[in-house]
Amino acid sequence: QVQLVESGGGLVQPGGSLRLSCTGSGLVMDYYAIGWYRQAPGKEREALSCINNDNSIEYVVDSVKGRFTISRDNDQGAVYLQMNNLQPDDTATYYCAAPRSMTRKCGYVMDYWGKGTLVTVSS
Repeated sequence: QVQLVESGGGLVQPGGSLRLSCTGSGLVMDYYAIGWYRQAPGKEREALSCINNDNSIEYVVDSVKGRFTISRDNDQGAVYLQMNNLQPDDTATYYCAAPRSMTRKCGYVMDYWGKGTLVTVSS
C-alpha cells in the first residue's frame, strides 16, 4: 500500500520561509515523479510544481515562480518544496502526489496523494 506523507507546515509570518517534505512508503520515491499541490479554503486545488525521476522539473506555476523550489534527495527518499517570501495568499493545505507508475512523468494523472500539511501565513 502506497502512502505519501507531507510534513513541515506551520504558521509563518509574511516574508518567512518553510520547507515542506514529502516521504513515502510502499514505493521507492527516487523512481517516481512527485508533484506538489495546494488547496486554499474555498478554492480549487492548484498544481504548483513537479519533479520527474530524472530530476527534471516539469513545471512551476507562475504564482510561485521565483519563490518556491522543488527538489529531491534520493538518499533521504524525500521530495522537498522550499518556500520563500511567503505571503498570506499562500495559506493553504499543501499536498504531494505521485502517479501510479514509475514510468509516468509529471503531467500524468496523480494517483497517490498524501493527507496534506497546513501552511498558514499570517502576522
